[in-house]
Amino acid sequence: MALKATGRSADHDRVTQQDRRVRDLDRDEALRLLATVSMGRLVFTQRALPAVRPVTHLVEGEDIVVRLDDGSTLTSLMTDPGTPAVVAYEADVIDPETHLGWSVVVTGFAYPVADAEEGQGYAERLPPWAGQSTNITVRIRPDIVNGFRLEAAVPPEAAPSG
Repeated sequence: MALKATGRSADHDRVTQQDRRVRDLDRDEALRLLATVSMGRLVFTQRALPAVRPVTHLVEGEDIVVRLDDGSTLTSLMTDPGTPAVVAYEADVIDPETHLGWSVVVTGFAYPVADAEEGQGYAERLPPWAGQSTNITVRIRPDIVNGFRLEAAVPPEAAPSG
C-alpha cells in the first residue's frame, strides 16, 4: 500500500471520503450497544465546571454501573447526601480509518451503591480501567438515552433491485 505525501494511503482516502449517513438509535438498541463495550466516559460537574473520567462499566437492565477510583470524584458527584447527581455517560466504537461505528450518550441520575455486599459483587465484575483499585460503585439511572450509528451510504448502483 503506497503512502501519499499526507502519510495516508490512497485506500484510506477512498474509505474516509465515502458517503456516510447518520442513523439515530432507539433506546433499546443504544443500551444494547452500550452493553457490548466495557469502557466509557463519565461526565459530571466538579467545582462548577464540566469534568470527564474514563471508567469501566456494565449495563444491568437499563442502569449503567460504574466503579470510581477515588473519593474526590464521588465527592464532586454527591454534593448533597441523599440527592442524586445529574451525569452523562458516553461510550462509542468508531473505526479510526473509516469513521464508521456508533456512539451512545446517556443522561441521568447517579446514585452511590450503599449496600456493601452489592458493591463487592460489582467490584468482582468491574475491573479497574487503569490498574488502580476502585473503591466506589455508582449506579446511573438513565433519563435520556441518545445514540447514533455512522454507516456507509449504499450507492444507488449497489442497492438491491426489486
